Amino acid sequence: MSESTKLSESAKAALPAHIAIVMDGNGRWAKARSLPRVEGHRNGVESVRNIVRTAGEIGIKYLTLYAFSVENWNRPKEELDTLMKYLARFLKNEIGELNRGNVKLEAIGQIWRLPEAVQEQLAKSKAATARNNGLTLILALSYGGRAEIVEAVRELAAKAKRGEIDPAEITEQCVAQHLYTSHIPDPDLLIRTSGELRISNFLLWQISYAEFVVTPTLWPDFRKAQFFEALEEYARRHRRFGGL
Repeated sequence: MSESTKLSESAKAALPAHIAIVMDGNGRWAKARSLPRVEGHRNGVESVRNIVRTAGEIGIKYLTLYAFSVENWNRPKEELDTLMKYLARFLKNEIGELNRGNVKLEAIGQIWRLPEAVQEQLAKSKAATARNNGLTLILALSYGGRAEIVEAVRELAAKAKRGEIDPAEITEQCVAQHLYTSHIPDPDLLIRTSGELRISNFLLWQISYAEFVVTPTLWPDFRKAQFFEALEEYARRHRRFGGL
């Protein structure tokens, strides 16, 4: 696919309402340049800024970024401390940019596991952008798809125990209403950078019928041109949702 900074008319007419992205490759990007891993994360922030701005400009309604997984807590403390510092800084510094772009910030995941300073800044940033009604940016932070489903099951089980719900009446819609994303439509398109062919415990329930686009581009190099390539590929798909 050629790199273009313009979308075709067919791609404009077939824009997904919700795009989810697994932002992979920061570490490999840094290693290839003999740089510390944290430099990959720092440059990855520039890609986040670029893609959020582009998504808002072209009219995407929801963008979910897999920013930090529950498995990431197993990384070295030094790297975790740096990641959390970058996250807090991003949340604070991007408020102006998000407001200029009419972007509303939300977050999903085990937010309670984040450092208190990050939780406080996240709450402030969400409040500062709460009235925006353009793109909704959802950061998946301390997120795990299995953990999300387990939490939903526990909540449903507790309701059943209290007699608030009949187990026989639990439907797919009922389960979906107890997920972190209960108020957000399922992703239409899942993009994964760095060429890895796995889901990595991301939105396991929600991506049941999402179209997948995998690019070999490492996340710090993923910008508008690569984003548009993914949208062009999405526009060529025929979504059947199990039908003919």
